[in-house]
Amino acid sequence: MFGAATVAFGLVTLTWHEYDGLRLARDVWNGPGASLFTYAVAAAQTFGGAAMLVRRFARIGSAAAGAAYLVFALVRFAKIIAEPRIYDTWGNFFEQFSLVLGAAFVYATVASLRDPASAIRLGAVSFGVCAMSFAVEQAIHPNATAGLVPAWLPPNRTFWTNATTAAFVLAALALLAHRAALLAARLMTAMLVGFGVVVWLPILSLNARDSGNWGETIETFAIAGASWLLAELLVASRNRRP
Repeated sequence: MFGAATVAFGLVTLTWHEYDGLRLARDVWNGPGASLFTYAVAAAQTFGGAAMLVRRFARIGSAAAGAAYLVFALVRFAKIIAEPRIYDTWGNFFEQFSLVLGAAFVYATVASLRDPASAIRLGAVSFGVCAMSFAVEQAIHPNATAGLVPAWLPPNRTFWTNATTAAFVLAALALLAHRAALLAARLMTAMLVGFGVVVWLPILSLNARDSGNWGETIETFAIAGASWLLAELLVASRNRRP
């Protein structure tokens, strides 16, 4: 899921010649070769995502994709420095950072780590911070979140806005405390996949010509893939214990 979503990110950029991360990259670097640089990042996503689909090439693929996501995360971080009092800049950073972690999780599944337990623990805590940021974003923009909930879904939009925000908080606390972390990662994966299927795929089907809809849909599944990878790493870490 994570690899396929990464390929899709690259293809969206190459098809529409735009993606929010690339537009931000142009804001930072408008000098000679700026366009070449941004499309090189898109190519890294396409190649990296495809390579991650084959275990033999997953290490180099995760490194390429991770480098691309890291560029976007650093651009987002520059926005934080410019506008630290606006939480959306923080939220956008943690969305990109969760994808950096996803690439790191892929790398961890195929590489021989010196201290895998500590590395996985650090990854879980870092992803927990991202989950808490997702909760804060929804809490700050409850109306926008509620507007994405399908009207046919019972009991009502407010209920699902509050329920999913609380779920992100609980998942974050579990990952940060490393208590019931595996359950939290699995449930968060299921919730994010649910977002993609119930919310974003219908929106995308109504307006498939909007690159923003593609970006939101792909990002949701990419973060779900990162959460799923974390869950599998937590299983592997538990199985290594004597």
